[in-house]
Amino acid sequence: MENSTVVTEFILAGITDDPQLQVPLFLLFALIYLLTLVGNLGVITLILLDSRLHTPMYIFLSHLSLMDFAYSTAVTPKVMAGFLTGDKVISYKACTTQLFFFVGFLVVETFLLASMAYDRHAAVCKPLHYTNIMTPRVCTWMVVGCYVFGFLQASMHTWNTFSLSFCRSNVVDHFFCDVTPVLALSCSDSNRSETVFFILAGFNIIFTIMVILISYLFIFVTILRVHSSEGHQKAFSTCASHLTSISIFYGTGAFMYLQPGSHHSMSTDKMASVFYAIVIPMLNPLIYSLWNKEVKSAFHRLCGKQRLL
Repeated sequence: MENSTVVTEFILAGITDDPQLQVPLFLLFALIYLLTLVGNLGVITLILLDSRLHTPMYIFLSHLSLMDFAYSTAVTPKVMAGFLTGDKVISYKACTTQLFFFVGFLVVETFLLASMAYDRHAAVCKPLHYTNIMTPRVCTWMVVGCYVFGFLQASMHTWNTFSLSFCRSNVVDHFFCDVTPVLALSCSDSNRSETVFFILAGFNIIFTIMVILISYLFIFVTILRVHSSEGHQKAFSTCASHLTSISIFYGTGAFMYLQPGSHHSMSTDKMASVFYAIVIPMLNPLIYSLWNKEVKSAFHRLCGKQRLL
């Protein structure tokens, strides 16, 4: 790939060039990243330490938290360094690496969210057979499948993007190396690459949304058959946090990636990217901890043990 390009480094345009905003934005992003770090690693630690949370739902949640932390880490530290030092240069190899890991972690998360929807369908619709359906073996293979599919697609996106020639501008009109702004710099014909990207991104979003919608359609029908308000409340509490998380994640993702290149406004994309790449990874631990009684109970048990020690 390096032989086909004259460009050896890229310059990230960043979020803003206003010098008065650099320090405030650095402090804001540092706070968000700290909350992302503490929240997601806290959820993972809590699930590892509490044996009552060693169930498929929380195994998926622990990997979801790992992905939130990972793809935020692929982007946020570089953005913070740009605010603090003003250095927005990123090498060709570092740009390739950032794009690969960001896309990989993001795609893994989409399939984890779909897997969690299937898990909730099995728990609500077939509670008596749940342990036979979601066995540890099945759960493990579902998680492995999410990772394999995610990084397979990351490899395809990375090759599809960086197999092109870059010989004109090297200024990426974004604050990290994402597929669309990097493709815009190519001096090759990028129509094929844009089409491949659109097909892959569309498949990911549409396929996983279909799994989620079908799962929740069966869940909704099952809830309607339950006549007790206690049953309704239990089913709602089981699914509410997951529904909130997927609504935010997929809403932003569809807005970002299911637009043709000619309709992309980079200023709008930057704001949406800040939300899905930096803010959403901070929100997910809050969503799952605030609305999930078992997570809150596990946290109280862990705090109680620490006091006794």
